[in-house]
Amino acid sequence: MAHVSHGRGDLAGHPDVSEMQARYERVLGGRDVVLVDGPVFLVGLYCAASPWIVHYTTSQPALVLHNVIIGIAIAVLALGFTVMPDRMYGLSGAMCAIGAWMIIAPWIVGTGPDRGVLWNNIVIGALTFLLGAMCVAVASRSRRATT
Repeated sequence: MAHVSHGRGDLAGHPDVSEMQARYERVLGGRDVVLVDGPVFLVGLYCAASPWIVHYTTSQPALVLHNVIIGIAIAVLALGFTVMPDRMYGLSGAMCAIGAWMIIAPWIVGTGPDRGVLWNNIVIGALTFLLGAMCVAVASRSRRATT
């Protein structure tokens, strides 16, 4: 019987090694921010669930709807960063804008928010802003490296 299994060997002699290396670099080149995708998604989920976690569903109904919509938007951005990183990292700056908006939203959208609601949105906004800034920094660094 013939031995048809291939042992694990060096791919240096493979005729397509340069093409495989280029494809590998192209696929992983946009994945510099992979450690940020998960936290961005979790911040989005927390933002959407925060009205029930912090218990302000009855006192701030407008802010409840606002946080649910913004939380879903943040989570969708995170999913986009994961699924289509080359196309979505241009929207990293939007994360910074969303974070800044989340910080001031209780005073604009809410009606007389208490300290718990304020701190909740300030922390969510600060995390969103910082994660967005990290995405922007890494995306600009990877763009400079490729050009």
